[in-house]
Amino acid sequence: MQVNEGHNRPCSDPFLQWSKWQLLDSLLPTGGFAHSFGLEATVQSHLVSNSNDLKTFVIHILENTGSLLLPFVYSASMLPNLETWHKLDKILDATLTNEVGRKASISQGSALMRVASAVFSEVPSLKTMRDASLGLETVSFHHAPVFGLICGALGFDRTSSQRAYMFITMRDVISAATRLNLIGPLGAALLQHQVAPIAEVILEKWMNRVVEEACQTMPLLDTVQGCHGYLFSRLFSS
Repeated sequence: MQVNEGHNRPCSDPFLQWSKWQLLDSLLPTGGFAHSFGLEATVQSHLVSNSNDLKTFVIHILENTGSLLLPFVYSASMLPNLETWHKLDKILDATLTNEVGRKASISQGSALMRVASAVFSEVPSLKTMRDASLGLETVSFHHAPVFGLICGALGFDRTSSQRAYMFITMRDVISAATRLNLIGPLGAALLQHQVAPIAEVILEKWMNRVVEEACQTMPLLDTVQGCHGYLFSRLFSS
């Protein structure tokens, strides 16, 4: 089942631009703000206690996102069809060893696919693929392949798809930091602007790689996130 609708649209298509902005809009109810990417557990482990620590944490999260998840976004966006998506989903499910991160990926991916299939009606194949995958025990709906699939179906080029994934990761982890009182709203905006050039360097380093090259570069953060379920009190799901 090949998804062609919109995939070959020129980047100058105004409607495509609106869809692109909506996909990145925090108003899209995908549940991303329920997760801190391990930041809450890291704070309670006293590994992050000030703004400098936070900036380092965000950069490390982006580095790990680039090395581990961008290959799945890239591969799904290049071949946005049912067979490729299911294959990538299975590979990522076997790759993620952190159960907290794994459940967060499934939760966010399921929500994103549900919302996208309802909102982006100009791509009916999204709903068709979701309906065909619901109830299948072999499909987990992991976030990175779903995001790449949607980007490809909407016609985003491969670079924009991967940059968008880095952006929403940075946006969500900094948003979590504000709710953990690590930084204020203005400071969060400033931090995001400061980290953006670093994120672009990380993107250029890891973009356009196949899933066989996916790797974990920050195992300590992965380990700490795995402890999230043991926190006595917690604000986030992960």
